[in-house]
Amino acid sequence: MSAPPVPTPTPTRERGARASARSPRRRAEISRYVQYAVLALAALAVGLTADWATLREQFFNGEILPELFPRIFTTALRNTVTYTACAFLFGLALGLVLALMRLSSVGPYRWIATTFIEFFRGVPALIVFIGFYYGLPIAFPGRVLPGGTLGVVTVALGLVGAAYMAETIRAGIQAVPKGQTEAARSLGMSHTRAMVSIVIPQAFRIILPPLTNELILLTKDSSLVYVIGLSLADSELTDFGRRNLSQYVNLTPLFAVALSYLIITVPLSVVVRRMEARADRAR
Repeated sequence: MSAPPVPTPTPTRERGARASARSPRRRAEISRYVQYAVLALAALAVGLTADWATLREQFFNGEILPELFPRIFTTALRNTVTYTACAFLFGLALGLVLALMRLSSVGPYRWIATTFIEFFRGVPALIVFIGFYYGLPIAFPGRVLPGGTLGVVTVALGLVGAAYMAETIRAGIQAVPKGQTEAARSLGMSHTRAMVSIVIPQAFRIILPPLTNELILLTKDSSLVYVIGLSLADSELTDFGRRNLSQYVNLTPLFAVALSYLIITVPLSVVVRRMEARADRAR
């Protein structure tokens, strides 16, 4: 009894097999495996070439790290949070005023707000700090901002933050449907009352995630305060790390400062992601 003949692949089957091998899903899978392999090789190369003993000595020195606590929390971290909170509240209030001026039908209000926003968005925050700390006493002899270092930081950092927050708030106000304002006016509300009671609360619900991002940016920008020469009592995280870096000639203080910044920024980032996820579910 002879064996059954082996079926030869037809051209149609061969083309189907090649098409299946070149399908988008198959290509994506191969690309993903290649990326995993590249990442694994990179991690292996770092692990084999890094001098872990030196890194541990320079960045996580067991003798220096305990000496930084609790000073880094009681002084530097507390001052950073205070500077950021005051600047954010000042910038938020000023940003709301600027946003309303940008939307005003009065031309000079729009010109003033636009000039302010473009100036403080275009000038580095470092220049603003130096200008307010050293320039104001020269321009106005005998007059200083109340509050000392806190007053200077609040105004300088708040002005920079206000320029960015004003545009965010303006976008939020414009994102509120015009029907909300028309409905409020039909109920007898004035334009101002409708704006305060109806539009602005809805706008702030829309812009909460970008405002929280602005708070994170202000937290990091507060590190520029060191340029005005802080005392030990006014020292914030970056200035604290710079002082101890010079004292110990070791990078462990900078590692501790970086962790302290993460203590502030990581929870804020989590809040932003949750608010964005909630907004997406609501939409």
